[in-house]
Order: sequence, then C-alpha cells, then structure tokens
Amino acid sequence: MNDSLEARLQATLNVIPAHTWYATPTGALVFVNKRIADYLVLPPDHPLRFGIDRGAAWDSHLSLLHPDDHGETRRVWSNCLKTGAAGELTFRVRDAQKEYRWRLSRVEPLRGSDGTLLYWIGINLDIEELKRAEQELLGIIETIPAMVWVARPDGSNTYVNGRYMEYSGMAAAQTAGSGWRTAVHPDDLQRHEGKWRASVASGEPHESEVRFRRADGQYRWHLDRGLPLRDESGNIIKWFGVVADIEDRKRVEEALRRNQHSLAEAQRLSHTGSFGWNVYTDEHFWSDETFRIFEFDPAAKVSVQVILERVHPLDMPAVKTAIAAATRTEGIDIETRLLMPDGRIKYLHVVGKAARGETGSIEVIGAVTDITERKTAEEKIQGQEAELRQVLDLAPQLVSVNGGPDQKRLYANRGLLDYLGTTLGEWLQRSAGSDTHPDDLKRLNAYVARSMSAGAPFEMETRIRKGDGSYRWFLARFNPVRDDKGGIKRWYVANTDIDDRKRAEEMLKEENVALREEIDRASMFEEIVGNSPALQTVLSRISKVAPTDSTVLLTGETGTGKELVARAIHRRSVRSAKAFVAVNCAAIPRELIGSELFGHEKGSFTGALQRRLGRFELANGGTIFLDEVAELSPDTQVALLRVLQERELERVGGRETIHVDVRVIAASNRDLIDAVAIGTFRQDLFYRLNVFPLEMPSLRERKQDIPVLVEYFIHRYARKAGKRFRRVNKRTLDRLQSYPWPGNVRELQNVIERSVIVCDTDEFTVDDSWLSRGRTLEGAAALSSTLAAHEKSIIEEALRASSGRVFGSGGAAARLGIPRSTLESRIRALKINKRRFRPHAAKIS
Repeated sequence: MNDSLEARLQATLNVIPAHTWYATPTGALVFVNKRIADYLVLPPDHPLRFGIDRGAAWDSHLSLLHPDDHGETRRVWSNCLKTGAAGELTFRVRDAQKEYRWRLSRVEPLRGSDGTLLYWIGINLDIEELKRAEQELLGIIETIPAMVWVARPDGSNTYVNGRYMEYSGMAAAQTAGSGWRTAVHPDDLQRHEGKWRASVASGEPHESEVRFRRADGQYRWHLDRGLPLRDESGNIIKWFGVVADIEDRKRVEEALRRNQHSLAEAQRLSHTGSFGWNVYTDEHFWSDETFRIFEFDPAAKVSVQVILERVHPLDMPAVKTAIAAATRTEGIDIETRLLMPDGRIKYLHVVGKAARGETGSIEVIGAVTDITERKTAEEKIQGQEAELRQVLDLAPQLVSVNGGPDQKRLYANRGLLDYLGTTLGEWLQRSAGSDTHPDDLKRLNAYVARSMSAGAPFEMETRIRKGDGSYRWFLARFNPVRDDKGGIKRWYVANTDIDDRKRAEEMLKEENVALREEIDRASMFEEIVGNSPALQTVLSRISKVAPTDSTVLLTGETGTGKELVARAIHRRSVRSAKAFVAVNCAAIPRELIGSELFGHEKGSFTGALQRRLGRFELANGGTIFLDEVAELSPDTQVALLRVLQERELERVGGRETIHVDVRVIAASNRDLIDAVAIGTFRQDLFYRLNVFPLEMPSLRERKQDIPVLVEYFIHRYARKAGKRFRRVNKRTLDRLQSYPWPGNVRELQNVIERSVIVCDTDEFTVDDSWLSRGRTLEGAAALSSTLAAHEKSIIEEALRASSGRVFGSGGAAARLGIPRSTLESRIRALKINKRRFRPHAAKIS
C-alpha cells in the first residue's frame, strides 16, 4: 500500500464514530484512530496516532488490555494471523481514569487485487452496558433451581450456573469449551455431541436426552435443551440452555416398555391372547397373539359377525349363547372350535368378564387360549391307552402308572410285579415311593415337585428294592399327562435296569482315581532328584511361583531339566486340571512356527486344507511351555508379545480375535540379555517373559546329587530291562562324581541307560571311555591348559576379537571351536564380564 492510500485509510478511520485501528500483515498494531488514542490518553506525538511504528511485536497491544483477557486475546489473534480469516472477541480496555470497559472487537483482512494481505482493519465497539445487563441476567440465572449453561455461537461453553457446578462437582473452568463432555456418559457422548453440533450448524433449537454424571459419580438421565439468542440481524449471539433431571420418567418408561414386552412374550409363549369388546358399538381391541390365533390380518376390522364366520358350525349355538350372556353382563367361559379356511380345526378356550361402564355401555375383557395341541394330545392318548396297557405288560422295563398329584397307584406291568415279588392288589395298597431306597427318596420327591409345577417330564437314577430285599440301580423316567385344566392326571413311569452299568462305572471311577494318583506321584517331580542346596533353592522357588499365574523364564545350560520344572510348576498350579502344552521353538521351521503357535484358517497358505487350532488355543485354561524361545523369528516375537500383553491372538489368515487364558513358561539355554543387545531378541518381549526368572543349576553345581541320581536312574532302567544290580562300582561312582558333565542330567541319564544295557553282572560299572575329559571340549586346544589364568586370558582375547559376542558365525565360541553352552559355563565359572568387550552395545537397565 502506498503512502497516499495509507493516509486516506487513516483519515477514513478517524472520521468513523467508533474505535478503529489497523495492523500489519504480521499482526503488529500500527495505527489507532483519534477516538482510541484519546481514550487511551496517548501523547500527541505517539507513533500509533500516525502509523509510523513498524517494528512492534504482533502482541504488543496486549499491554493495553485487562490482564485476565490476555490469554483469550492472544489465542484469537494468533488464529487470525495463522488462517488469514476474520475474527471476533470481547476484552476490557483501560480508559483515562484507569477503569476498564468492555469492548467487542472485530477484525477483517484487507487484501490487494491479487489477494495479497495488506492490512488488518479492526473496530472496537463499547459493550459495557450489554455486559452489565448480561451480569444481571447471570445473577438471576444463579437463583434458578435448575442447571443452566451459556455457550458461544460456535458451541463452546462459557458459563454454567451454581446449580450446574454443585450437581456435577465440576468448577466453571472445567466445563469451559468442551470440558462438559467429561460429565456425559461414554455411551451417550457421540450421539449427544452430534445432535449439539448439528444444532450449532443449523441454528435450530437443541434437545437431547443424555445421562449426566452427578458429583458422587452416579449417572442420571437428563433432558438437555438449548435455544439460540440472536441479534437484530438474525445472527446468533449466544446459546442458552437448561438441563433437567428426567431419571424418574425414564425409569417409568423403561418399566412400562419391559412390562409390555413381557406381556407380549408371555402371550406368545402361552398361546394366549387378550381382547376387549364394547357390546354396544361392537368395537374390538385385540392383542397381537389374538390376531395370530384367529389368523386374521392385524389391519382387518373385527366384528362379532366376522368372528362367527370362523366358528365351527357345530359349536355355533354354544358360542351365540355365550355372546348373549355377555350382553347381560354375565361372564364368558367356553371351549370352542374354529374352522379355518384351509379346513384345519383349532380348539380355543375363551374366558371373559363383562362390566357396565359409567356411560351404561357393556364392555367385555378377556383372554383366548389356543389349546389345539393339548386337545389333540388328549384325544390321541385316550385312543391309545388301551393298546398301550397291553404293550407295557410285554416291555422289559418296570412300568407303572400313578394318578393325580398324590401319585395314587393305578397300574404296574408284569415286569415290575415280578421284580417286587408282589401282586397287583398288594402293590396298589402301598404308598408312592415305598419301594425306593431311603437315600434317594428326598431327591425323587424334589424332582416330582419340580415337574408338577413345570409340567415337564424328568428322569433320574435311583435304587429300587427287589423282592428279596436287595437294591438295584434303575434309570427312572417320569412323564406326566395333564387334563384340560392343566392338572396332572397321570404319571407314567418307566424304570430301566442300569445296575451293571453303575457298578462298572463305579469300578472304572475308582481305577481312574487310583491311576491319577499314581501318575501324580510318579510325575510330579519326575527326574528332579536330589537334595543339594542349589536344587532345593530351585524347588523352593517352584513351590512359591506355582500357585500364581506369573510368567516364568527358565534359563540354564542344556540338559538341566527345564521342561521337567515347567511341568512341576503346572502340576502345582490351579491350572493342573487343564492342558500342559510343550513347544520346542527350535524344532519347528520358522515359516511354520506362527501357524503352530496361533493356528491357521483354511486356505491361509499352500497346504492349509482345513482350519487348525494353534498351541495357545489348545492350552487355553492351562499352561504352555515355550522351549528355546530365543529361536523365535522377529515376526513371531511380535505376535507372542501381543498374546502376553492383550491375552488375544489371530490365526494365520484369519481376522477373528480370539481371547485365550494361558499361563506362559518360557525357557532358553541362550543368554537372552546377550540376544537383546545384538538385536536378535526384542527387549519388550524379554521383560514380559522375565517376570519370574528361574535359573537351573548345572550338574557341576550340584555334585552331591550325583550319587542319588545314579541310584535313581539305575533303578529306573534296570526295572525296564529286567535286571537287578546289588552295588555300584566305587571307581565308577568316583569317576561319575569327578566328571564335569557338560550335557548335565540328560548326559548322565544317557550314560546310565547305556551302561544298564551293556552290564552283565550284578555290579554296576560305566565304561571309562564314555567319561573322557577330552570329549567335553572336542579338541579345543585353546582350553586344554589346566591353568585357570591362561584359560581366562584365551577366552577374554576371543571375546575382545568378537566384540563381546558369544555365539554366531563371528562369535567367541566359533573362534575357539567349542560349543556355545560350554563357553557360557566357563565364562560364568571364571567370572568374566563379557559386556565390557562391547564398546557400542545397547545398555539394558
């Protein structure tokens, strides 16, 4: 903008009868008109009077405003500068008497013909009186015994009254903007806020039913209503709203809805419909079930004539008599038949009560029940009863018929009388249940009482006394037959002899219990033999962690019995009755381990011909043992981490999320901290697994257990081989105790089994060649020296050359030509800190 145009702009702003100003595109206040300058008592030569100060900051004008208004002014003004859009806000400005008055400030961007922002033009209007009136209104609102709120045109909340704050337990600042959302029930928030935003956008009144949280944390239903306040131009100035408690109304509505639903469902289940009939006007009011019974269209007009057209011709006189009785305010109680258009016949039971209303009209209210099924069953039963008696006498079951709720004896077939050793006359004189075992009588009576109330047949296993006084087990089936009023008129009882089966089941049960006890005794701590301090420490920790659900990480050299410890933890846990699933992660190809652990869907990959459950699903409710967990691929580690964190998984090729409840026990003979440091094992997975670490001692650390283990394994394998040893050769025992056992208990077990096979005498011996020290190192000349210092220096040199790595193609074990487990053991024994050889290794805290 050139100087002449700027001069004209200043002249224009000076003649406007309001406080006007303009600022640079960066937001710096450059010029205020004479009214503002005089109001602020600016000196005659002040730069703002002439628009000559171009170096002011974008928020330099804040010093002219009330301190409490700085934050909101800065927010609105910075938003205008950021978006290039017009803005509006209210603030207080100090006058010559150092008193503050409210102003409504509006700012618009002034752009050139090419759209370039030239200046910001603003006008400040005095709204002090309006603010005072507003404060008076708010004072009135505070006295209203209702929750009241006020919002800006954009919907952001600016005010709530004391009742609102008292009810919600929220301060005014907490409700400002969208802060009120925290008091709305989460299930209602999206719907309620959507309706509010729609009203803000359209300007239409707002109304929404929503659950609102009380100060004590309880949610109650409220009706939230909001109305816009508009200026003379129709623009919304504010929103005023009231929140009214409607909890009691909602409860009444819900109770009414449930009652209506329950009534309709009860009518449907009982095949009973309700009706109302105004005799004078012939108006009929039917429930849905009544329409279904008559098979009329619910939209059809019902009249007496329409009903009579569906009545069976043979029942017409009785029906008309009942209708005539109703016109005399007499009740209705009749069974009749309907002749349906397709020729079917329905049996109905109609009851009603007639009464005369205040206007003299007679109204009948009643119920109609479809009893077709019952009638059909009764007719069929009556027609077959004679034939059934003859068949029952030939049946192998013990059959009886009792009458009514008191179970009066009516009939017993020949099989029952022969079993009891009595005649029909004698049996009829006995009371019901007299032949039942006393221990079963209470249970029998309970079944009968329940069946009488529910009208359903039942069966139970019970003992019946034979003619010689002995008892046998029978499966008794009770079938009640009811009359047309629903009362039980017959009990048909059939008893099938199951005594042989019960005895076999009891024997099998006893054998199963004994077998389980034997298995538990034999396998609770199978091969965990010994009483060395190192082993007793492990067993003590097993006893402590087993009853919990904590994840356990077993570490130690190969052959130390990690899987046996995992099984022992499972058997002593609350999950012992569920499955124990063991997975050797190193034995499964990496491309198949995901399918093995988590299962797969049909067609998820080539060869997936059907859905397959993974090991985690198979172990649901029990324990899964992940051996050699360090061998898992990065992708599988991520999936395993999700199972540990979320207790859920997805099958390979599937989308369904499956929740599992599995205790995880992991094991590895590798140094997982080492693996984390070199990036082959996830740090977060390590911490998830390392909840309860348990390191298995090597056999070298529990040498006092070797004699006990030798005796245990000799006894075990000698019994399998059919041999018997009286003693162990002393030299052999000394050699076994002095041998370092790099393969630990597993190696010892193999040596004992091999020796049992080849020993031909009653003295147990072991071939010395099987315990050659040279075999433990497999030609590693670098460690053949007996000097520990020399051995330590060789290992440290190898670690230094491999930057602290123990395994892998460039690791220290490969450089020395020895197994990784052996090198790990020697590092621990020689107390070598392998981490000091990793200058750039990741630090694990």
